[in-house]
Amino acid sequence: MARNVELLLTESVENLGIVGDVVKVRLGYARNFLLPRQLATEPSEELIRNLQAKRLEAERQLAEQRNLRAATIEKLAGYELHIERSCNDQGILYAGVTQQEIAAALNSAGFANIRPRDVRLNEAIKRVDTYTVHIKFETDLAADIKLWVMADRKLDTEEREEIEIDDEGEVVEKGKGGRSERPERAPRHKAPPVDLLEKPKTGWAPKEEAAPAAAAAEAPADGEKPKKAGKKAKG
Repeated sequence: MARNVELLLTESVENLGIVGDVVKVRLGYARNFLLPRQLATEPSEELIRNLQAKRLEAERQLAEQRNLRAATIEKLAGYELHIERSCNDQGILYAGVTQQEIAAALNSAGFANIRPRDVRLNEAIKRVDTYTVHIKFETDLAADIKLWVMADRKLDTEEREEIEIDDEGEVVEKGKGGRSERPERAPRHKAPPVDLLEKPKTGWAPKEEAAPAAAAAEAPADGEKPKKAGKKAKG
């Protein structure tokens, strides 16, 4: 079973051909798109002759469109487009800028024949910055423009702080200059030297050892009877 078929275009189809062209396409594309929409049919000499006048008009329109696109490309060279968007204080947009928005902005600026499909983005536009946008009609009709994405308000960059985690798993704050600053740690209290706890030289001893020391001083020596507390002897 053939995978490709030859068809005669009865209407102009973008990126395929103009009316009167005999094109070779995949069978699925012919069955699912061209034939159901009556954009093509089986070619014959009679049909080709009948479409000759329609083809000449399509060629005239195609040449006119190309001239218009060439003039647009000439005007776009070095053009700068400005778009304002809502964002946070770090310049991150709440919603990215799309091809549809860029095409609409260019249409409003006077470039009425630019469609979203003509706008080619090299990267996603998700923050306040400048970008290079490629406008391409055809292989030999293309130009680059500069896109300025600006915040719709004054950003509070003075109070901005960014949090990061360092290699040790600790929180690091970025200062105004973007330099990472590690917060100062509280000083640790050092324990007293061991020799001070064992043999105090100035008579000072920790509270825990003071009570046992006093009790030991009052204890009777070996062989002595403990004294009983009583009344003082009279003179």
